[in-house]
Amino acid sequence: MKSQMHNVVKLLGKVAERYYPSRVLSFEPAHVFKVLQVIHANTKASRSLLIDELGLGEGSIKTLVKHMKMNDLIATSKAGMTLTSKGNALYSKLNEIIPIETDIKECSIAIGKCNHAILVKELADDVGSGIEQRDAAIKIGARGATTLIFRDNKLFTSDKSYDIPIKDQKMTIEVIEKLRPENGDVVIVASADNRKTADLAAKRAALETISNHEKHS
Repeated sequence: MKSQMHNVVKLLGKVAERYYPSRVLSFEPAHVFKVLQVIHANTKASRSLLIDELGLGEGSIKTLVKHMKMNDLIATSKAGMTLTSKGNALYSKLNEIIPIETDIKECSIAIGKCNHAILVKELADDVGSGIEQRDAAIKIGARGATTLIFRDNKLFTSDKSYDIPIKDQKMTIEVIEKLRPENGDVVIVASADNRKTADLAAKRAALETISNHEKHS
């Protein structure tokens, strides 16, 4: 699985590249990931659905769709957008690395009005202090992000120095029940003032974690 990561991150980045002399883009790889997820979940998707799910304007969605078509990830028709075989393959690889996400309740480590947790498989050894994930989430509009690792059936803070405080036991149980992490997995909780931003911030932080693995491998 890890051997597939480079191509996944590279292709998402390629779709989100600005083509000179076009204007600066308002989307990035996390938005491309979200589009793949939305279309896969609905089989077909309209532009209005993408506008609603991603929180981007009509012009940005139009450009994003254009970029994804240029890279043969989606096909469009009057019935809506569908994933191509290449788009399905890319989504499948993403789903292996980032297989599950969930909203979680506010607690001491999930400080936003809305909090979204995402699972990244087998990359605990590539996580440092969690600052890179936090900064990635903030850059897309979140209030912050907390990175946790799962070892010996317990969640640890990403600096590996101590357990989640006992006062967060309910959150720990919630995360384990909903995400079903295994030893060596990473859990990132992004916090924001709205669910769309928390969702995209968690994805951005997860992709940052994968990129860090690529830099150090």
